Amino acid sequence: MKKIHNVKLGHIRNCQVCGNNKLLKVLNLGKQPPCDSILEQKDQKEEKFPLNFVFCEKCFLGQIDYAVPPKTLFYKKYPYRSGITKTLVDKLFSTSETARKKIKIPKNALCVDIGSNDGTLLKGFKRFGFNVLGVEPTDISMIANKEGIKTLQTFFNEDTSRKISNLYGKAFIITATNVFAHTPNLFSIIQGIKTLLKKDGVFISESHYLINLFNTLQYDSIYHEHLKYYSLKSLQELFKFYDLEIFDVEFIDNYGGSIRVYTARRNRYSIKSSVKNCLKNEENFFKNPKNVLKQFYEKTKDNKETILEIIKKYKKENKKVIGIGCPGRCSTFLNYCKINKKKMSYIAEQESSLKIEKFLPGMRIPIIDEKEMFENPPDLAIMLSWHYAKDIIAILRKKGFKSKILVPLPKPKFY
Repeated sequence: MKKIHNVKLGHIRNCQVCGNNKLLKVLNLGKQPPCDSILEQKDQKEEKFPLNFVFCEKCFLGQIDYAVPPKTLFYKKYPYRSGITKTLVDKLFSTSETARKKIKIPKNALCVDIGSNDGTLLKGFKRFGFNVLGVEPTDISMIANKEGIKTLQTFFNEDTSRKISNLYGKAFIITATNVFAHTPNLFSIIQGIKTLLKKDGVFISESHYLINLFNTLQYDSIYHEHLKYYSLKSLQELFKFYDLEIFDVEFIDNYGGSIRVYTARRNRYSIKSSVKNCLKNEENFFKNPKNVLKQFYEKTKDNKETILEIIKKYKKENKKVIGIGCPGRCSTFLNYCKINKKKMSYIAEQESSLKIEKFLPGMRIPIIDEKEMFENPPDLAIMLSWHYAKDIIAILRKKGFKSKILVPLPKPKFY
């Protein structure tokens, strides 16, 4: 399994979970820069890599077919912060709340978060009195430490888990949000989890849910950081290789729709009916996989054409078009649709964002403080953080923003 689950960098020809080499082509998004490789200067040189989406009909895994080095993707000055969006903060806090309801967590238990970013998720466990520790490879870890969340700045693997065990003891809860989608080295991470986890401990992981990606046309969530897009079946197949089993599953609307699974050593917990029901639903959904993939491809193409027509109409009348929000996924959307500075004047971000006064990779659109769109309202604002559109639009209207807003996905809709 080490060979299958530790993916070599560059082109990937096999399923990253089961090893199947007969993958179905879904969507070619062209050569693109890594979505969060934000440019300091608009004329800065950048690397681009193939971005193709493929599907394994054996274990129902969606994946891209090219692995970029993790140190290129998650560089020291990586600009993503989970703690600046209130909606996301609330949803990350729900991890600890739900875990306490589902699992009897001992007092003073150690909870470890892999890829902990600025420590937002761990703050939820800390407020309930549990001991917490983050593992985060980027400089965002310094923010977490300043805010009282002990965080190690390193990548998580078997060696890291041994060091943590020696220094802090075994963990009863280990969490990982989208980490399983990000890493090419699953073998080392899962072995590390088994090393660090107590015998009756629980591993809670969240991943973008593949079914949601298809149902809500989330082609913008396909980018180099996400090597894999899981179904429950693919996660179940993955954990089987390591004598771990999923005993519960739930669906949450983080990042446009995620799957949260509860995993432990075999026979430690009774398997809930949610697992069986979900597997049955997936089998029904992929009864005719080629039809599902074809529809997704055609809808993606249609969406691109519709968005470009809308922008063309506004620009023809010399009207100003901007973007609101700069999540990583907007890079895929804007680069695939070839929306550059001529089509979109700038992208507005919250003042606390680390991306302000920088430029979007690929299309080189300036990213600026959102106060500009209040002082000089545009004619059209495209909601690039569309997966949180309802909450963001309500906040903007309350602040007095009156411009027309276009939510581009899953179907273009004006507000």
